Amino acid sequence: MALSLGWRAFAPFPMNCCGVFLKAVRSSGLPLFPWGRCPWRGTGRFLDPEMKAFLEENTEVTSSGSLTPEIQLRLLTPRCKFWWERADLWPHSDPYWAIYWPGGQALSRYLLDNPDVVRGKSVLDLGSGCGATAIAAKMSGASRILATDIDPIAGMAIILNCELNQLNPFPILIKNILDLEQDKWDLVVLGDMFYDEDLADSLHQWLKNCFWIHRTQVLIGDPGRPQFRGHSIQHQLHKVVEYSLPEPTRQENNGLTTSTVWDFQP
Repeated sequence: MALSLGWRAFAPFPMNCCGVFLKAVRSSGLPLFPWGRCPWRGTGRFLDPEMKAFLEENTEVTSSGSLTPEIQLRLLTPRCKFWWERADLWPHSDPYWAIYWPGGQALSRYLLDNPDVVRGKSVLDLGSGCGATAIAAKMSGASRILATDIDPIAGMAIILNCELNQLNPFPILIKNILDLEQDKWDLVVLGDMFYDEDLADSLHQWLKNCFWIHRTQVLIGDPGRPQFRGHSIQHQLHKVVEYSLPEPTRQENNGLTTSTVWDFQP
């Protein structure tokens, strides 16, 4: 199935994929943290049994094809039915959480390789998606973690992914965190979030407040999306490390060969 013109207009990069997987590459039109839900306070017993069964049936547990083979995740892969189905047959909100995006891969790899960055520290994972970067922070010894995402289903997927990696699930917030009073964090991490100009502007201001009010360190993972490369935040970034993406990730993200971790220094 070819990538339709409607999806192509929204995709941050052309993708070698089809069916419902295209929902996860749509970038424009995504509301910024639209729900005012209570946070998950994370153990498996809070998972809806039917949703848990749906996720287990329609995702594949994999640790291959990414920068972090140490981390197992439930993802949409070509071996999943909904990779090939029409997008409108997916019964829930767009499954952004079911893709291990390149920026998140770079952040996770960096935290695993440099545990001193998070050991004993409090970490906020903004736009957590599949939860891989928060999981990497936990594996590297973070003392307190909060994962945030706009989608309640992502919260359920993160809990399952924690269990896959023999971790007790950490708190997960499904709420408009950009509208909340800022808490103090030692480190904020965010990957693949600069895909829309308005969202980028809001994030930039929020991250500046984190830095100036609490002296929070901010690490950003991005594979070089145009909205990120062209944003004014570029003048306040220091490159930490750049990774070559594994071949499977390259194939799923045409035009992407590397992903970079940046230190935000306003």
